[in-house]
Amino acid sequence: MPTIEVLDSTMSYRDVGTGIPVVFLHGNPTSSHLWRGVLPAIGEAVRGLAPDLIGMGDSGKPPSDYRFADHARYLDAWLDALALDRVVLVGHDWGGALAFDWAARHPDRVLGVAFLETIVRPMSWEQFPESARERFQAFRTAGVGEELVLEGNVFIEQALPNGVVSGLGAADLEVYRRPYPTPASRLPLLQWSRSMPLDGEPADVVQRIEAYDGWLASSPDVPKLAIAFDPGPGLLMDHDALAWCAANIAGLELEHCGAAGHHAPEDQPDAIAAAIAGWLDRHDLRGAR
Repeated sequence: MPTIEVLDSTMSYRDVGTGIPVVFLHGNPTSSHLWRGVLPAIGEAVRGLAPDLIGMGDSGKPPSDYRFADHARYLDAWLDALALDRVVLVGHDWGGALAFDWAARHPDRVLGVAFLETIVRPMSWEQFPESARERFQAFRTAGVGEELVLEGNVFIEQALPNGVVSGLGAADLEVYRRPYPTPASRLPLLQWSRSMPLDGEPADVVQRIEAYDGWLASSPDVPKLAIAFDPGPGLLMDHDALAWCAANIAGLELEHCGAAGHHAPEDQPDAIAAAIAGWLDRHDLRGAR
């Protein structure tokens, strides 16, 4: 994968095809490897790009707190370094939140946004899935979160494979595990878990989400695609969240792509690619500049 200098570090990324740039953003605890089956299946007239977020995958690991604002700053610099001006964004998990945030701050540079299993709004603990509530409360507890994530590497060893319905092969799990050989290297994973916007905290993340929610509601000219999965609700985009999206996001389309876990591109890469390709074609985004 190519690597480019970004601020005080480097970011690695996948770069497939030519044409309109479509930027795929991963979340926690994955990397651009998540999109390996989607990128080549999108089709012609698309330049598919997928960076490893700073501190993750093969990107550099500079001294950083690895909070939302830090990831956004490096992502901004990566897009600028590649001179990506008019882009389509596709985001999963925290990658969707970063996509919304970038679009809200650069409305003249975004052509469309597609998203799946991502953070669409601030939540209360009661709105957060009961199955994950106790674990995320533990992540936020001083000492306990460090033991689980930094020492136990729970996101890679447990959460990631458990979020793939079809099973995650040993070779692919090793690709995801490799960037995090030490407790210190796993700090981004812990910080992401503590950034989930619950009951108004952390306040800086809630503020950014409220800002991009304002943009999502007021930009009907920008096509948006929510990708959902059957038969039941996901971790982040359950039935209530999807209903919220339908009521609050302008220019939205919804497409279901079969059964999948939270890390849906591992389960349904072809269906996700087909949904995005069809959406691009319906809005003539492949020919947009």
